Amino acid sequence: MRPLTLPARLPLRRLLTVARPALWVNTVGTLVMGLWLTGHLYTLRPDLLVLLAYLTLPFNLLIYGLNDLADREEDALSARKGGWQGARLTAGEGGPLLRAILLLNAPFLLALALLLPPAASGVLLLAAALFVAYSLPPLRLKGRPFLDGLSNVAYALPLVLPALALGTDVPWLPLAALMAYSVGKHAFDAAQDVPADRLAGTRTVATTLGVRGTAAYALGWFLLAGALLWPLSHLTAIALWLVCGGMALALLRRPTPERAARLYPLSIVTPWIVGTVAGVPLVYLLARGLWP
Repeated sequence: MRPLTLPARLPLRRLLTVARPALWVNTVGTLVMGLWLTGHLYTLRPDLLVLLAYLTLPFNLLIYGLNDLADREEDALSARKGGWQGARLTAGEGGPLLRAILLLNAPFLLALALLLPPAASGVLLLAAALFVAYSLPPLRLKGRPFLDGLSNVAYALPLVLPALALGTDVPWLPLAALMAYSVGKHAFDAAQDVPADRLAGTRTVATTLGVRGTAAYALGWFLLAGALLWPLSHLTAIALWLVCGGMALALLRRPTPERAARLYPLSIVTPWIVGTVAGVPLVYLLARGLWP
């Protein structure tokens, strides 16, 4: 019998699978939206360029790599893992993946601590800490119903980093709206995993409420997110209600994990759809030559 050999490192292609590039819009897109809200969309400041680079592979590898490591038991029972929706890790990949997460994240976090003002560095570290706490013990927030979704406000935090780095006003209403959207989206996305999570003994907001209750819970957060956006952009609020609210209503009408799984690709593209609608005023201003 040949001895078992463990990989010393994971190839880039495997790291990309773990980091789920289809979801990078949740980090990179949020930062870009924050730059737009400050009026400095085209800035070439080194600190913000380094931050933009960090929010691609390194930060997403931290988010999803730790999640995949902690959820190997659930992922083994999930039909949607093993492709673009997330990796299904083998036993020998844990050590190399942890090393890759550390080696890609530590230099960026150190550099950004030196480049960014303390407030911006603190918010970035808070976002990273929330994602670590979501997946790993002793907190393991993923297994604590309702705290699992509330911790996902971390996805909204990159929105304020440009304002904190540039010393401009923090966009509090968009931040609150994005936080509400993130909590609702987490709940909605968890509905498809109810069977696998229950078999693995993992308690989540979705296993606690059931698929129907989770759809109603997500709908409430989406309605709140739109209401928070309404004073800033009626068009964006309506788009969020139509797309995200409609998605939640569709699941509410037929509350099964299978239905949630079929709706999941729509959930993935909701940031693109709502973000595109939000960008309509920007395109108008650029066309009129009114944007600095």
